[in-house]
Amino acid sequence: MATIKPYDTAAGKRYRVRYRKPDGAQTDKRGFKTKKEAELFLASTTISKATGDYVDPQAGKITIGQLGPTWLAGKKSVVKVSQYASLESSWRTHVQPEWADRAVASIKKSEVQTWIADLRGRRSATVVLRAHGILAGILDSAMHDGRISKNQARAVQLPRKGRAGKTYLTHDQLQRLAAASKYPTLMLVLGYTGLRWGEVSALRVKHVNQVRRRFSIEENAVLVGSVIHPGTPKTHEHRTVPYPRVLARRIRELCEGRDPNELLFGDGTHYMRLPHPSHSWLNEAARKAREQREREVAAAKAAGRKLVLTPVPTVSVHELRHTAASLAVSSGANPKAVQRMLGHASAAMTLDTYADLFEDDLDGVADRLSAAAEKAGLAA
Repeated sequence: MATIKPYDTAAGKRYRVRYRKPDGAQTDKRGFKTKKEAELFLASTTISKATGDYVDPQAGKITIGQLGPTWLAGKKSVVKVSQYASLESSWRTHVQPEWADRAVASIKKSEVQTWIADLRGRRSATVVLRAHGILAGILDSAMHDGRISKNQARAVQLPRKGRAGKTYLTHDQLQRLAAASKYPTLMLVLGYTGLRWGEVSALRVKHVNQVRRRFSIEENAVLVGSVIHPGTPKTHEHRTVPYPRVLARRIRELCEGRDPNELLFGDGTHYMRLPHPSHSWLNEAARKAREQREREVAAAKAAGRKLVLTPVPTVSVHELRHTAASLAVSSGANPKAVQRMLGHASAAMTLDTYADLFEDDLDGVADRLSAAAEKAGLAA
């Protein structure tokens, strides 16, 4: 039977509630200033035991530092190597130093919100969201294990990732960039198919269907630290991606005389590494393309002609992926086709990522509807 008994302290009379936990073990909670408070606690405890929502106060004393390594170990088998490396680094850098010594039941929403605000003042939204996800995930685990009744980290306001501006190359810019590049075919494949670097660098000769002009995306090579880890594509799903007819001869020449298991790009044996953001063959190609443009414009001017050539900007591999999306949309491809080409999880994700492109596409739809309506006899 549960009991409520008074006891004396230096601060005055207090009440103690003695009761049994769901496992039959006896426990108590002390310090209630009034008998009414003790009765309310006993009533809520009785209800929580009956509904299966009882949380043992002792279980909530376990710390984030004790649960963190177990949570991370559970993630290791279900996420990719690169993602796990990011999680482990974030845990070690941002979560563990702040929360390791805190009991899971002691964490308050206001404390989590303050931590997020402080971290956002120093780091990007992406870093903040990853760190918060780790803390919230550990507390989710504690809640599911019956250590806490509510996850205080799930009720906070989080920063939003800003939308970075995108660079889209035209056909002319892409071809001039490729012509100035150390790897012209690779450049064109990136700009016309939208493959991720890990996907294109893991392409093998056997993944090329020259008859249908398709790449079979079955592998992904990701750099973690200084080591390249081969694995599955980002969404874990194989897909086929078409390449345009203008690349057929180039791809055929790459495949000729090579073993089916050889890598399509590079020396056939070692994965090519992602170009460095500031100094690489990709940046060098953009510089050479701009110099070539200046020479051509100057030669035309000397000959009394006017030549208009848009400069080629310095782009990243990911911006070549944006270019592929842009060129596909401008050719008339619908969101579903672009989604499949890029390997997005859904067409909604494609529309969200490239909303600006499809807004232009809507103008084209309106123009085609107008032309069809006028042809049918509808007056403007």
